[in-house]
Amino acid sequence: MTTIYETIQLETDVRGVATITLNRPEKHNALNGRLIAELYDAAGRLASDDSVRIVVLTGAGKSFCAGGDFNWFASNIEKTRAERVEQSATLAQLLRRLDTLPKPLVGRINGPAYGGGVGMISVCDYTIGAEGARFGLTEVTLGLLPANISPYVVARIGKVHSRETMLSGALFDSARAERIGLLTEVAVPEALDAAVERVVLDHLQAAPGAVADTKVLIAYVADHDLETDMIYTADRLADAWETEEGVEGINSFLNKSVPSWRVK
Repeated sequence: MTTIYETIQLETDVRGVATITLNRPEKHNALNGRLIAELYDAAGRLASDDSVRIVVLTGAGKSFCAGGDFNWFASNIEKTRAERVEQSATLAQLLRRLDTLPKPLVGRINGPAYGGGVGMISVCDYTIGAEGARFGLTEVTLGLLPANISPYVVARIGKVHSRETMLSGALFDSARAERIGLLTEVAVPEALDAAVERVVLDHLQAAPGAVADTKVLIAYVADHDLETDMIYTADRLADAWETEEGVEGINSFLNKSVPSWRVK
């Protein structure tokens, strides 16, 4: 199934694997108001679609995402402060929606990513980057700040690596991106699709409801103290034992059968 947009492509296969492709290759998939709005809409549709099991995010052409479109930046300079804040917030809202997507979000990082592109990598659950791709948090070289993306980038690579990369804006390669945790793994370009498919198949073994609840669980325990987490997690496991998935999963294990959600 294909959904028609102007700046992105959205396709879903029979397994429930949805692929979002940033589709401004002539602009290296740079972010503008239209792309942000369309990606926000697509993420909302996928979040509420029970037939979708996993989402792959990638770019058309040679780049993953070159960050913010300079024409978009320029148009915002002419706006009032209230309008600039509103435009800036649209990116923050998009990143929040992607970060809280109740499905696994796999980044197929097919090429370079700068600024906001690094932000979108940071909200993915698993990221596979093409060997040879370059990355950079280049905002300071333009006199700007990596503002909206910073909560996700810092959460992804930590404060030390954020200072190393954000304060100079210098570019770095895929090996360093993997070393600091931006990328989960690196693959040669001709093996990128095979690596993504392997990760997709791994995720298709997991129960969809349990996956969604686990994403919420991770976010909660990361933001609370141990005593609070102990109470919360005890309740969540008790809840899981009562779900249809929990009952089916336990019975399938005991009976040596295959649960209904598992895809070979």
